[in-house]
Amino acid sequence: MNANPATVSNPAVTTESLATLLHHWAGRQGDEIALTYLDYRTSEDGRATFLTWRELDDRVSAVASRARELAEPGDRAAVLVEQSADYVVAFLGAIRAGLVAVPLFAPNLPGHAGRLSAVLADCDPRLALTTAAQLDAVGEVIDPLRTERIAVDLVPTLRPAVADWQAPHPDDLAYLQYTSGSTRTPAGVMLSHRNVVANAKQACRAYGAVNGLTTTVSWLPLFHDMGLVLGIAAPMAAGIGATLLDPIAFLQSPGRWLRALSASPGAISAAPNFAYGYSASRVPAAERNYLELSRVVSLINGSEPVLPSTIAQFQAAFGECGLDPAVHRASYGLAEATVLVSVTEAGKPSRQVTFDRDRLAEGTAVPGGTGESSTLVSCGFAAEQELRIVDPETRTERPDGTVGEIWVRGENVGRGYWGDPEKSAETFGLRLAESGDWLATGDLGVVFDGELYVTGRRKDLVIVDGRNHYPQDIEQTVETHPAVRRHSAAAFAIPLDEGEGAVVVLERAKDLAPEEANLATAAEDLRAEVSSRHGLKLVDLVFLEPGEVPRTSSGKISRSSCRARYLDGAFADRRLS
Repeated sequence: MNANPATVSNPAVTTESLATLLHHWAGRQGDEIALTYLDYRTSEDGRATFLTWRELDDRVSAVASRARELAEPGDRAAVLVEQSADYVVAFLGAIRAGLVAVPLFAPNLPGHAGRLSAVLADCDPRLALTTAAQLDAVGEVIDPLRTERIAVDLVPTLRPAVADWQAPHPDDLAYLQYTSGSTRTPAGVMLSHRNVVANAKQACRAYGAVNGLTTTVSWLPLFHDMGLVLGIAAPMAAGIGATLLDPIAFLQSPGRWLRALSASPGAISAAPNFAYGYSASRVPAAERNYLELSRVVSLINGSEPVLPSTIAQFQAAFGECGLDPAVHRASYGLAEATVLVSVTEAGKPSRQVTFDRDRLAEGTAVPGGTGESSTLVSCGFAAEQELRIVDPETRTERPDGTVGEIWVRGENVGRGYWGDPEKSAETFGLRLAESGDWLATGDLGVVFDGELYVTGRRKDLVIVDGRNHYPQDIEQTVETHPAVRRHSAAAFAIPLDEGEGAVVVLERAKDLAPEEANLATAAEDLRAEVSSRHGLKLVDLVFLEPGEVPRTSSGKISRSSCRARYLDGAFADRRLS
């Protein structure tokens, strides 16, 4: 599949890392604003913090200098900072020091304690970069004998710094991007400076980022792959300003995101599908009267399935504010490829095709049909990469119009998973015909009329609010409750107006004691446990009698059959809770 031929008039300069890119722009446009952070914790209107390119460069050098006093190049540096300008300073400071950054989050983020512990154990950081307000909390989650703490907001900018920071080798590791789904030990994707800079440039060219003409606006978490590239990497590559908000600020009032877009000339932004429907339904008409969205350049829709109804809902809500339908840019990507893989063509609304649902399930993309249909939104063309649809069993390329696994090759594809050569070998560097070094994404898709349509996930991932959840992990969580029959749970996703929601169907234990027979209470306990351990709010949890959850002929739980029966209403009269 050919790459999207999008170009920009002022492509980013060629340098070796995000930190050397920062230094380049600090020398060229030092007094211009590089970073704006809108803090809504103490102000309803948002208190803005600004850093110029020179100020950001100086703070990054100071943190890098302090980090090099405590760690050696190649050591891991965990970024345990709340969404803020300090996060950007900490992340880039680690990279400038030659450390391997590990973008994480502050320990007080609800529902993520287990994930944080697992990642810290896996990456074994030498440094924990945080802020003064989080020093004590960070001290409770790290091993003080192995990990030193640095409060980046306390490091004096005028401290002695290395005068000439050596550019790293392009294939040195820049950071570990931990995948966001499972509560098992998360996998840390090893991304080199070459990978990161390549994908940042690809994104800038694809989305129309031009120095002096565009800015990025993002509320996405900076520890998320799309949030990090949009909020830090792409601005460093193109020398454009970035405006950041906290995810909680967006969820509390999505109009804040729209106002930031309105105030930013040439805005480029991104969000998972649910956020567009959420914004359309939560921003009142009175607030829309003050929005000016005609200058928005690109609105990226990714991280979860893109729904045609959501695009239409968002455009209907904000078209009157000057929003051009052509700025909607459905995209596909994954952490293993840094983030961006494909995107729709600039200047045109995302293409939508209605396929015969049964034929698509059988592996063939046929428009229309006499039975049930599925309308899919195109994810466009590969962004200066190679993309193929492959039979994962035979590892042979499949023809256009046939569903298979999406395989990718390009400079942006990571080097493997940290500390897991076996899993790396199963995913990275795979051979296709006579060529090697392909990434097997685990996602299913089809190329139809030259464009990519993502049809599903090989491993039944449940994706809610832009986060992946492995269903087997959710099932294992609920099956520890005494009211649940072991090996009887099925977790799956269902479509909602604002994205996808998670449902669990399970069977009550056969030998349930009388004091444990209150299934309504058990369901409440299970919902709370899933929320606590996975950061996931279940749309529904259904108890059935023993033996009623669908299984395959070999006795395994059939998630696909369970999902189909749930959507057909088959469990409506069978539920016990």
